[in-house]
Amino acid sequence: MKKIIYLILSVFALSFIGCDDSVLDRLTKTSYIDADANFWRDETDLRMYCNEYYPQYFTGYNSGFSLPWTVLRGYTRSDDFAQAGTQANFTSTTPTSGVISTILQGADWRTEWQGQMWNFAWIRKSNILLDRIDKVTKPNITAEAYNHWTGIARFFRAYEYYRLVISFGDVPYFDAPVDSGDLPNMYRDRDPRGEVMDKVYDDLVYAIANVRENDGALMVNKYVVAAVASNIMLFEGSWEKYHSMDQTRAKKYLELAVSAADVVMGNSNYAFTSTFHALFGSYGLAGNKEVIMYRHYDQAKLRHSIASYSNGIELQDIACNLELVKSFICNDGKPYQNSTVTDANKFDVATLAKTRDPRFESTFFDVVRDQSSTMIYANKFIDRKGTTYINIAGSPPPEYGSNTNYNDAPCVRLAEVVLNWIEAKQILAENFSGAAVTQGDLDKSINAIRNRPLDAEAIAKGVKKTDPLQLTALPNDPARDADVSPLMWEIRRERRMEFVFEHTRLLDIKRWGKILDYMDNTKYPDSMFGPWVDFPAEFPEALTGVKATANKNVLKVRKADGTIVTFDGTNGADMVGFFQVKNAKARNAFGSEVYLSPVPKNLIQDYIDHGFTLTQTPGWENK
Repeated sequence: MKKIIYLILSVFALSFIGCDDSVLDRLTKTSYIDADANFWRDETDLRMYCNEYYPQYFTGYNSGFSLPWTVLRGYTRSDDFAQAGTQANFTSTTPTSGVISTILQGADWRTEWQGQMWNFAWIRKSNILLDRIDKVTKPNITAEAYNHWTGIARFFRAYEYYRLVISFGDVPYFDAPVDSGDLPNMYRDRDPRGEVMDKVYDDLVYAIANVRENDGALMVNKYVVAAVASNIMLFEGSWEKYHSMDQTRAKKYLELAVSAADVVMGNSNYAFTSTFHALFGSYGLAGNKEVIMYRHYDQAKLRHSIASYSNGIELQDIACNLELVKSFICNDGKPYQNSTVTDANKFDVATLAKTRDPRFESTFFDVVRDQSSTMIYANKFIDRKGTTYINIAGSPPPEYGSNTNYNDAPCVRLAEVVLNWIEAKQILAENFSGAAVTQGDLDKSINAIRNRPLDAEAIAKGVKKTDPLQLTALPNDPARDADVSPLMWEIRRERRMEFVFEHTRLLDIKRWGKILDYMDNTKYPDSMFGPWVDFPAEFPEALTGVKATANKNVLKVRKADGTIVTFDGTNGADMVGFFQVKNAKARNAFGSEVYLSPVPKNLIQDYIDHGFTLTQTPGWENK
């Protein structure tokens, strides 16, 4: 039988598929054939080969009920969220077998914090692309096209190595396809993290310089590359800084974070002209000036389920906690402890919606919902119409229910870029003799975000824009960490408010070296509480009938003086206070090893069986 190798990449490996002669004799129109005479001929072939990258790296709302790399249902592990029962435990022992790269048990390995398998299939895909461009395609395309596609390949290689490094630290670096018979290379041990990230740095610099400014709708361009580069370089630069590693590298990476962000910020096509809610609930993000890359959904061809989990009806078993609520700034630009806004010290969701930064009202319902484990329900990823079905009998229409949703997903946003930019500039100013952050810098970043337009629904509720951040009058937050400057604290707060349920928070507290602190439920008991709830007034059904029976000796609130009151079936009038998440218990004890993931013991044994050594992730050697 004639054999043609189809290089069809799954998330696990490059697989090889054979069929009968009649099928193989036909040239495919939808997938690529790795044969010199039939593929790698021109830009059309290169573009087809690259199509598989997009759902892997710009996942958006994923598809169907899939969770990996997905907002709301995937990124739910951080100090921002709570769940009923014991909080999500950290992995405490190295797995014997299987794929592992999550720091927390009981969840899909790609849903936690941009976690990653110990797998290099996507690296191989990019190295194959680079190899074939050089050996086959180059004579058939212009120098500009050659540079562009080489930049695309290097960009995606850099992106994948970033994911591997944030998961495992040191990893083997491959800059070319590895032959299956080359065992010493295939079974190479880890290369130092810094050396790998230097290669990532080089790939990103090349890609920014060579990828086209415009390669068509929904295709990676110079600005997508620069925006993602600002994310990658901020992460690694601040990791090197706050984890006391190579400070020369930290400075180098942070400077690229700034210059990459400058590329995007220098393009007048991007601006804060969208309402916050419209970013996530729109059915057409084309032309939205805040969106640098998005994933388009179609009612007939590609749908998802994220809007359905934002509709107020479906359960949100992991939800916003009181720690996150308290971090939202009031609309006078001050923390609640010293705000002059009327009712700033009230924590019922209706008052919070009016007194806090507008992103609070655009992220959460302003009524309590017991469909949320914390009584505060996120509606960030649905349009305004979709939030009205909580009061309508029957199932919501397909766009708001099940896995038939089709609102577009922003994958790379301008807010990421400007907040990366201002944070990198501040780290450089504080630690590497960089230029001091100016009021103009704040106006181009944090204050530009705060000046987003408000939609009619928010205005009707009394929501107001938050006052600008002023260098001459920085807030004095009594909750600020002693090792964080007032300006840096506000920069970090801005990220926390902006990116709730997106890919950011756990990555942030990892790179800042704050996981051991912030993820300690005992130290931060508000991490297991919800908002202030007046059950007799706001949710009386919890105190009567079937729900009262279920809530007896389970439903608890914490009074302002710290007293815990438990519902006993007769004291409903006293059930007013901060909602205690049901049966909440602190997560297990954990150490610094959780900053990185272990590799399974069977993988280490596989190296041994072939005569090689794979070093275990530091801290996991004896677990």
